[in-house]
Amino acid sequence: MISSNDTVATLQRAHLERLQSAYADILAAQRFDAVLIYSGHAGVHFADDQEASFKSYGHFVHWTGASHHQHDWLLIQPGSSPRWYYYAPADFWHLATPAPTGVLAEVMTLQPLRDTGWPPESDMAARRLAVIGNLEASSLPAGAELNPPALLAALDELRMYKDDYERHCLFVANQWALKGHDAARNAFAAGASELDIQLAYLAATRQRESQVPYQNIIGIDHHAGTLHYQHYDVEAPGTPKSLLVDAGHSHAGYAADITRTWASVHADPLFERLIQGVTDYQQRLISRLAPGLDFVELHREMHRHLAELLVETGLISISAEAAVESGLTRAFCPHGLGHSLGIQVHDVGGRQRDGQGTPLPPPAEDPALRLTRTLDVGMVVTIEPGLYVIPMLLAPFRQGAQPETVDWAAVDRLQDHGGIRIEDNVIVTAEGHDNLTQGRPIAED
Repeated sequence: MISSNDTVATLQRAHLERLQSAYADILAAQRFDAVLIYSGHAGVHFADDQEASFKSYGHFVHWTGASHHQHDWLLIQPGSSPRWYYYAPADFWHLATPAPTGVLAEVMTLQPLRDTGWPPESDMAARRLAVIGNLEASSLPAGAELNPPALLAALDELRMYKDDYERHCLFVANQWALKGHDAARNAFAAGASELDIQLAYLAATRQRESQVPYQNIIGIDHHAGTLHYQHYDVEAPGTPKSLLVDAGHSHAGYAADITRTWASVHADPLFERLIQGVTDYQQRLISRLAPGLDFVELHREMHRHLAELLVETGLISISAEAAVESGLTRAFCPHGLGHSLGIQVHDVGGRQRDGQGTPLPPPAEDPALRLTRTLDVGMVVTIEPGLYVIPMLLAPFRQGAQPETVDWAAVDRLQDHGGIRIEDNVIVTAEGHDNLTQGRPIAED
C-alpha cells in the first residue's frame, strides 16, 4: 500500500489528466462539444418510501471516485475544467453530501445543487451535447442526445485500461478484502453461521452491506454449489464440511473480487485434494497472463486443467480430452474463467472488440464467459476457476449412455460440500502480469 498521500495525489492528478485528454479526443471523434454525466439516483420500493440500494453510474465514478452520490452531474467540455454539480440540499432528515476536497477540488470546478434537477441552462449551452445516465429522453435539454451508443462504446473501452492510480485503488481494495477473508475463515473454524461469517467479514473490512461492491457470497456446505448464493443462514450446521466466500471491498469506487474455499476437519479428504488442485491450476493460468493472450483460449485451457484434475483424482475414468469434448467439464464448472474488473465488478467492455463497440460474443458452448478479448497492457481481470457438484448439471451424464465414466459414489459424497472457487485479481503489464491479490503495490519510490 502506498503510504505517501503526496504519491497518491500525484497518481490521481495524472489519472484525471489522462481522462481529460482521452475525453477530448473521444468527443472530437464523435463530434460532440461536451458530455454531461449523471450520477444516477436510487429507486423507491413499490408502495413504500424506502429507497433501494444504490451505486453511482460507472462513468461518473471514473472521474470522481464517488460511488454513492445521487443527483450529481459532471460536465466535461474540452478546453474547460470538469464541472461537478454535487447535490447538497439543506436537509435535517439526511446528512448532506460534503463538498469534494483534495485533488478533485483542485482540478474541478465545484458547484452545489440545492434541488434535484438539471444544472443551470447557461452551463449546457454546447452546440452538440451528449447526456449519459438513467434518464428519460423527454427530460433532456433541447438538442441534447441521450446515451449515444458510439460514445458509450468509446468510454467503455477507455475504462478497460487502468492507469497507476486505478491500479493503486484496486490493490488497496484487495488488501482490505483479504482481511475480510481471513476473518471469515477464522469465524468458520470457530463454528460460526453464514450470517456470523458475513458480520465478521464486514467488521474486518470496515464496510456496511451497502458499501460492498456486490452482495457477498458466503456458502457453507451444499450452499457453495449455488454460484450466486444470496442468503445467510442464522444457524450453523452441526458438522460443517466446507465454506466458500466470494466477497470484496470497494476503495475510491474500485472493486476487489476475491474468492476462497476452505475445508473443515469434517470434510472428505478428496475435497481437500480438489481444493489444492484447483488452487494449483489457477496459479498456472495466472502465470500465462500477458499482452496478446486470447482470454477465450485461456478459458478453454481452464477446462483442460479441470479435466486433468478429475482424471487424476479418479472422479472420472475417461480421458481428459474426452471429458472436455463431451461437455462433462462444463457440468463441473458452468461459469467463465473470469471477467474484466474495475469500477464495476463485471466491468464494461469485456465483450466488445474495440472502441467502436464491435461485438465479441462468447463461444456458443460458453455463454456465461464475460470476457472474450485479447489481453493488453492495463487490463485488469479476475481468474476464478471452479469445480462444483451441481446435481441438475450432472444428471444428464448420470442418466446417459456411459454413466460408468464418473465415480458417482464419490460425487455423492462431495455433494454436500457444494463446490470450490479460487479467485484472484490480476493486471496485465508490459512484462506479463501483476497479481493484485497476492502481489506488490506500485513502488513507493
